[in-house]
Amino acid sequence: MPYFEGSDGTSLFYTDWGRGKPVVFVTGAWLGSGSWEYQMLPLSEVGLRCVAYDKRGHGRSDWVGHGYDYDTLADDLAALLDHLDLREVTLVAHSMGGGEVLRYLSRHGRDRVGRVVLMAVTAPLMAWAPDHQEGIRQHLFDAVEAERTRDRPRWMAQNAQAFFATQLGNKISTELIEWTVRRCLDCSAKAAVEVVRTGFHTDLRAEAAALQLPVLIIHGDADASAPVDLCGRRLAELVPDNVYQEYPRAGHGLFITHADDVNRDLLEFIGAVRR
Repeated sequence: MPYFEGSDGTSLFYTDWGRGKPVVFVTGAWLGSGSWEYQMLPLSEVGLRCVAYDKRGHGRSDWVGHGYDYDTLADDLAALLDHLDLREVTLVAHSMGGGEVLRYLSRHGRDRVGRVVLMAVTAPLMAWAPDHQEGIRQHLFDAVEAERTRDRPRWMAQNAQAFFATQLGNKISTELIEWTVRRCLDCSAKAAVEVVRTGFHTDLRAEAAALQLPVLIIHGDADASAPVDLCGRRLAELVPDNVYQEYPRAGHGLFITHADDVNRDLLEFIGAVRR
């Protein structure tokens, strides 16, 4: 199976399908590279090279006990792009993966990157701060973390409907929900806690405002994990050169429930032509 060496020697698994313009998918918390199958399969079949990898502590990558800060995660992404020598890449990030992409660009530059897609990301800042009064207070974050850590399988199962916003009529089978929950549990307890802490606390406002390349922002207006007012709409105000697509009634898992819409927007943004 294909592996590459991360920034500190950590062994990281990746998938590489298709030929053509490279598209690299960056997962959010808990999920591995397989969660992108509804993008990677169809896009690789219409002339794009689709690459995804398991974050450290997730899936088939090493379950190490360190390196869950954005600097290290961004260096892991850099190691992948270097390993495959990818150029003119479209980086597609979901949830806290958006922070990895923003940190990669501020830390490594844009020589290998042509454009960025930020999908339901937790950027630019989730936490409350004196100059960010609308942010989430620490005690609320701590309460959710404690409940989730106490019984991770139960918490994942109970929150799956909100992840997909099924209460608003989004259609998804019981089996696909259960499959997604199992994938969310396929990471170490250490990674499950640390990546969420990183995504919650890191202030990415300056890095978002400094982006100097085309950006597509996709966000659902029913996102319970990354509230649209706090994340998607705020990000659209900060990023200089962006196209903002807000999906009505879409939740955090819109890459599955709204896969057709997502793929259409990705193809248009990348400039790919269906065969």
